[in-house]
Amino acid sequence: MHVILTGATGLVGSGVLDSMIKMKDITKISILSRRPVKMAEDVKDPRINVIIHKDFEKYDSELLSQLKGASGCVWALGISQTQVSKEEYVKITKDYALAASKAFQTLASEQEPFNFVYVSGAGATTEPGRFSAIFARTKGETEVALAEMRKANPIFHASSIRAGFVDSARHDAIKPYIPVPNLMYRALLSILAPPIRCGFQWACSPTDELGRFLAEVAMGRYKSQFTQGKDIQMIGKFPILENTAFRRLAGLDRK
Repeated sequence: MHVILTGATGLVGSGVLDSMIKMKDITKISILSRRPVKMAEDVKDPRINVIIHKDFEKYDSELLSQLKGASGCVWALGISQTQVSKEEYVKITKDYALAASKAFQTLASEQEPFNFVYVSGAGATTEPGRFSAIFARTKGETEVALAEMRKANPIFHASSIRAGFVDSARHDAIKPYIPVPNLMYRALLSILAPPIRCGFQWACSPTDELGRFLAEVAMGRYKSQFTQGKDIQMIGKFPILENTAFRRLAGLDRK
């Protein structure tokens, strides 16, 4: 099985890549990245093809030919709203994802629908209020747009996973490759992380299990379990999974 990954140098993407490498069912991993991916270089796995891609709003025929045969994508490309302007955040979070979704629909077929997995975040909302944060509003708008794409094209199986507190504490394999947070964030993390891990596990997204789950969804698994419920919102046939749904389906919490 051929899968696509973006955001492979980030925290979530590193977890996904590590999981994909361990999955024998995956025969090819196409990584779209602006720069070389150190983990990919170090593992020297012949299944990995890193494609240096500078403009995530454009997908020409040459690039799409390299992605031919792919049956899914984990879209883990993203950035904190505190690091860029509002305009840049919307471009990276929403515009890039929708441009890719439009292009990747050409990879789908009646025999093999294309699974596009959008990595959203806890707090995102499809019904923003007056005081909704930029990230919550933008990710929600992206989810609505992806739902519309899925409705218009039945062989484009888009879904959204709203990860919670993404935690790599127990994921030694990716620690040499993940971005180093600034001093202020590290200080905040040292205070907040322990109580979240111990008292609010439902809000935690361990990178090992999250990476594996995202990869499996891109491979077409769990679809029969994506039904409307307290932690799964359905917009037509487009599922939005809250962090508790991920944890439940991944076996981290009881059913």
